[in-house]
Amino acid sequence: MKTIFKHIKGDKTIWALVAILAIFSFMPVYSASTNLVYVVGSGSTIGHLAKHVALLIIGFGIIYGVHKVPYRYFSGGSVIMIPIVIVLLIFTMAQGTLIGGANASRWIRIGGIGFQTSTLAGLVLMIYVARYLAKNKEVEINFKESLWQLWLPVSLILILILPANFSTTAIIFTMVLIVVFIGGYPSKFIGVILGVGIIVLFFFISIVKIFPDSMPNRVQTWQSRIENSPLFQADGAKEPYQVEKANIAIATGGVLGLGPGKSIQKNFLPQSSSDFIYAIIVEEYGLVGGLGIIFIYFLLLFRFFVVVKKTNTVFGKLLVVAVGLPIIFQASMNMAVATNILPVTGQTLPLISSGGTSIWMTCFAIGIILSVSASKEKTEEEILDDNPLDILHEAID
Repeated sequence: MKTIFKHIKGDKTIWALVAILAIFSFMPVYSASTNLVYVVGSGSTIGHLAKHVALLIIGFGIIYGVHKVPYRYFSGGSVIMIPIVIVLLIFTMAQGTLIGGANASRWIRIGGIGFQTSTLAGLVLMIYVARYLAKNKEVEINFKESLWQLWLPVSLILILILPANFSTTAIIFTMVLIVVFIGGYPSKFIGVILGVGIIVLFFFISIVKIFPDSMPNRVQTWQSRIENSPLFQADGAKEPYQVEKANIAIATGGVLGLGPGKSIQKNFLPQSSSDFIYAIIVEEYGLVGGLGIIFIYFLLLFRFFVVVKKTNTVFGKLLVVAVGLPIIFQASMNMAVATNILPVTGQTLPLISSGGTSIWMTCFAIGIILSVSASKEKTEEEILDDNPLDILHEAID
């Protein structure tokens, strides 16, 4: 055990919290997978649990590998990765699939494994934004120059994600705005960008409504989700099926829950092992279990800010904020959807829900944060002046 801890660097509390979430996820995923086995007819409960455990083991391997990389490499690496993820997003759109007649161009298959390119693109983009803000921290930002250097990559990636995944687009855009605000980007410019983003969204929706065959059912899906959310739902209107079942699950859980594996609604609730797993957790572990999960995410957020405070470089601080906040934001949205506070978004519960890409990208982000917390090397100038080509050469050597 001492040998293992000797090789683990960075904030030990973050390591512990991530491990707690991952280990806790075994029972809810195992329990909720009965829906896939007996209703959908897919595999076995043991098989789904084994797959989830394997994905988490790979995820912890990613955390370990990434946290050993000096975080200065992620600055230049993001510049290299931006054009790569743009090409991947274009490829994903071109070969996209239909689910229930709706455009769901979110995945590509690599070696038989589905990979959601928008998740990778979001992570790379947040690192790139942190790099830009750190490089321009001590200078007066020119809006026209920032349009090319910052907002062009942001807009290209968001436009490519939007047709198939509105919720992910909205989350990434929101996170970018929060990070640029924290990073000192002028508020008046942020207002302009926000306004342009809203205009582009309305323009896109109008085009799709005029030419509905170009994007089957996507705008109708967004509209239905918003109209069925508690914010806009008319009095007496029937809730969507999955929301109704999630509400029943949460109401049934009470204070202490029905007990591990004893959920009833898991047999009826779609996406019970991913998008709505929080409802199953509350049903089986009650209010105590539900609040416990929230508390762990809160502690994780607190430790992120501890790392920010201890980090000496602006890039390191912004990097932790840029990749850490989306994890907590996504968790909050997932739980808000399960408790019928927000419309259905399709976002998983980080480190708990089943699903490969989400787990791996979350682990990559955690690895970056741990790399920052473990590093005491190099000055701000040395980090940001790293040439991306030099990074490639060092990696090859």
